[in-house]
Amino acid sequence: MDTRYRRILLKLSGESLMGSQPFGIDPEIVTSIASQVKEVHGLGVEIGIVIGGGNIFRGLAASEQGFDRVSADHMGMLATVINALAMQDALENVEAPTRVLSAIEMRQVAEPYIRRRAVRHLEKGRIVIFAAGTGNPYFSTDTTAALRAMEIKAEVIMKATRVNGIYDADPETVADAKMVPEISYLDVLTQGLRVMDTTAISLCMDNHLPIIVFNINEKGNIKRVVLGERIGSLVQ
Repeated sequence: MDTRYRRILLKLSGESLMGSQPFGIDPEIVTSIASQVKEVHGLGVEIGIVIGGGNIFRGLAASEQGFDRVSADHMGMLATVINALAMQDALENVEAPTRVLSAIEMRQVAEPYIRRRAVRHLEKGRIVIFAAGTGNPYFSTDTTAALRAMEIKAEVIMKATRVNGIYDADPETVADAKMVPEISYLDVLTQGLRVMDTTAISLCMDNHLPIIVFNINEKGNIKRVVLGERIGSLVQ
């Protein structure tokens, strides 16, 4: 089966792993996402994954409550490692080969992030999960996704969300919010749309890396995007 993309970067929020829970990881949700990723991997697509940590600890929110920002961001990075290990376990339970590469060295649980090693794993057919953000405070996992996507020469960032795409207002609170099927990087920035943070959008704009925002809760959507179906919203 012909696919539109041969190498992708899938960006998952930590919240996407919670399901209906107020925090933490819902095993059923993680298993569902892993099954979808395995299906796409079976088409011969090389897959990198970046997962946020907001379901466990959000550094920016903690810093606003009095935590030192650097310490809070490091705590958030460690939360992404927990999510990465959960996703690795779920993927290996469906017999998908994986590697977790961490920007903060912790050799007992993950390999250290080295760009050439990551690319080699992808070439060997392994799903690579990038953990611990960039390893630096003040950078979000959105920015991590943009950076890693460019480093591994991914053809697209697939940003998984709980809604169908980009809207002109929050569809979860505004009943008549309208979905935008296609939009430029500059319009995302000037309109202040919450697609990814401004650093991530600017990086993608400077390097002509398209972003597709889609609903992860509809099973099969990852495959539909990879096959070239026009679902979600395209930023380019």
